[in-house]
Amino acid sequence: MLAADQREHAIRAVTDDDLRHRWAYTPGTRPGLALGELRRDQRKAVHGMLATVLSPHAYAQAAAVMALEDVLDHREGGHRDRHNGDFWTVLFGTPGDDPWGWRIEGHHLSVNVVVANGRISATPFFLGANPARVTYRGRVVGQPLRLEEELARELLDRMGPTARRLAVVADTAPHDIRTGNAPRISPAESVGVTLAQLGKPAAELLVDIVRLYCDRLVYELADEEFAQIDPERLHFSWEGSLRRGEGHYYRVQAPELLIEYDNTANEANHVHTVWRRHSGDFGDDLLVAHYDASRHTVARGVAQNG
Repeated sequence: MLAADQREHAIRAVTDDDLRHRWAYTPGTRPGLALGELRRDQRKAVHGMLATVLSPHAYAQAAAVMALEDVLDHREGGHRDRHNGDFWTVLFGTPGDDPWGWRIEGHHLSVNVVVANGRISATPFFLGANPARVTYRGRVVGQPLRLEEELARELLDRMGPTARRLAVVADTAPHDIRTGNAPRISPAESVGVTLAQLGKPAAELLVDIVRLYCDRLVYELADEEFAQIDPERLHFSWEGSLRRGEGHYYRVQAPELLIEYDNTANEANHVHTVWRRHSGDFGDDLLVAHYDASRHTVARGVAQNG
């Protein structure tokens, strides 16, 4: 499907760790092929990759995020020349090989996938939206990341005043997610309220928030990811105002989990969200296991033949 010159730009080695870890959610060009420069059948194939890994609702969110580039461009008067074709795809290795992977990325979207030994990794997974809400006469017309906000607000309401005092750790929200586009993250200091400090309804809702982010993936992958999380070690923290329309931020963390949500820019109408795994981002854990298994296989073969 790709011409020879396209393959040069689209395919990189899966061992190119520097490129695999170099991701971003801000505007700008990326390595690979831009959707706007592809044929219609090629663009559909890229969307097909997304739809294969993303759950139906998350694919709808990603499509809405991409479409918002034109809405934002219109609001800005076109001076930054944004367009929904400004999303890039790059392949790491050749599809069907073991291992291989891909990334689809642009402003407010970054999906990073690695496949190795029959397992799939898909973090970091970033979704953002600007504008976060499009309204008509005070009523919301479109808000692709609505649940990410509403479930957190419902959790604050359910937990009661004592637990809320533990959860709200700062009166001012950070201007963005704290980890930004760092290539690697380390477990941060656990702050906020723990699952054990919540009553049953609030504890269940905190688990639902984690499940919401895991369920960005197709259900069999989401189940696998969720099974690796220890709910008893979850922490939830909130920073900023509790009032709607004012800047706010929250974080959910566990030993192998980090979720960040920030809505502070553009009068709190500009959302950034990310889901990350400390040791598994960019499929690093899968690749280490794959190469270890390959070395062991070669070593056994040498020993047997020797």
